Amino acid sequence: MKMLKKALAVLVFLPVLLLSAGGPCCCPAAAEGNAWYVENEWNYVSDSMDVSGGIPEDASGVLARIERNGVLRVATVASLVPRVFRDPENPDQFAGSDIRLARCIADRMGVALKIVPLDETQLLPSLLEDQCDLAIAALSYTPARALSYTMSKAYYYPADPMPVGLIIREESRDQITSLADLEDRILAARSNSLPEILGAMQVADYREYRRLSPQGVYEAVSRGEADAGLVLVSSAETYMRMHPDCGLCLVEGLNISPERAVMGDRVAAKKGEAQLIYFVNGVIDGLLAADAYEDWLEEARELAEDLREEEYD
Repeated sequence: MKMLKKALAVLVFLPVLLLSAGGPCCCPAAAEGNAWYVENEWNYVSDSMDVSGGIPEDASGVLARIERNGVLRVATVASLVPRVFRDPENPDQFAGSDIRLARCIADRMGVALKIVPLDETQLLPSLLEDQCDLAIAALSYTPARALSYTMSKAYYYPADPMPVGLIIREESRDQITSLADLEDRILAARSNSLPEILGAMQVADYREYRRLSPQGVYEAVSRGEADAGLVLVSSAETYMRMHPDCGLCLVEGLNISPERAVMGDRVAAKKGEAQLIYFVNGVIDGLLAADAYEDWLEEARELAEDLREEEYD
């Protein structure tokens, strides 16, 4: 098990190790005629374009296709409260802060928005299969993910400067108080996520490791199918507010902190579509300047909690 864990850590961090050893610092976009669009040393796009005039005349690749078709297709996970959930006033539509981000990008492009709800495992592969143009679902940066897809700058940073924690059952509060207590226990994390990457680097030992969907991590721990789960602290706090009878808690004082450069949630596109992400980053710049996403997230949390209270009435 230790050898498997170490192998995972090496594989997912290999791109960063290569960069620090003198490998290529940036990767030109594959879109022909737009070679000036590049990724930074972390293999995500950090620069942006002026989006005030909509899609530029020199658009190419997926961005040009979006303009031709008049629609932006955004893949997301159907239940990712408070980021994505069914609109209570119109069950055929979706609500949440990530949906508002998708709508804002489409509005800036001057096109219609089509939400494509998918399973967690189908989300990013859908980009490669051209089933969608962007993926927006609280996607964290990971080296492996950035190597395979073109990723935007962060549009949301959790308020907690150390966002990754360990969720356990209340009954295990005295038995699991540190990462060292995971030896001979079952550990779970969201597949290909920042918590998974940080866990691979910092968890010394465990009996079994399970890669699950975001909802699956909480459910597995709650049902006793896993002893602990590596999760984003902000997401765990929201989940426990939404499910007050889940019997879960975070290990107090245990936080794992990534570097600031790779924190935050991002938008993903097919690899090589840097021009499209330059446009997305232009939209994100405006949202960050106005703190708009923070407001959307708070409104989504309040709406989600109101819905939960109605279920109990």
